[in-house]
Amino acid sequence: MFNLDPKLAADTFDICELNLCRVLLMNDARYPWLILVPALSDLTEIGDLERENRIRLSDEIDVAATTLRLLYKPLKMNIGNLGNIVRQLHIHIIGRNEHDPAWPGPAWGHSPPEPYAPEALERRTQEITTKIGF
Repeated sequence: MFNLDPKLAADTFDICELNLCRVLLMNDARYPWLILVPALSDLTEIGDLERENRIRLSDEIDVAATTLRLLYKPLKMNIGNLGNIVRQLHIHIIGRNEHDPAWPGPAWGHSPPEPYAPEALERRTQEITTKIGF
C-alpha cells in the first residue's frame, strides 16, 4: 500500500496524479517546483522500479518539466533525485532563473521557503493541472 512520506506531505500540496506518479507542488512560491512520487510502496531508488515503470517515470518527468517550461519559461530546469532526508523515491523538477534567490546554486536548503498565499496557490495549481494534460 502506498503512503506518502510525512515530510513530503508537510512540505507540499498534492495537485494531481499521472499514470505512475503523484504530482506534488513544493510549498515555496519563489520557484515553479514539482515533485513526482511514484505511487508504489517501498521504493527508495529508481532502480527499485521495474523496467516498464522506469520508462513511465522518465516520460512523466518529461511531461512535468515540459509543463513548467511552457508555463513559466525558466532559463534552466533542475531535475534531481537526492533522497538523503526523505528516503521515499521522489523526483524534484524545478524551473530556475538568474533572478531566483538561490541562483546559481541548488534551490533546496538555500533558505527558508516562502509559502504560497491562498490565491497564488490556487492559480498555480490550476495552471499546472490544466497544462499537464492528464
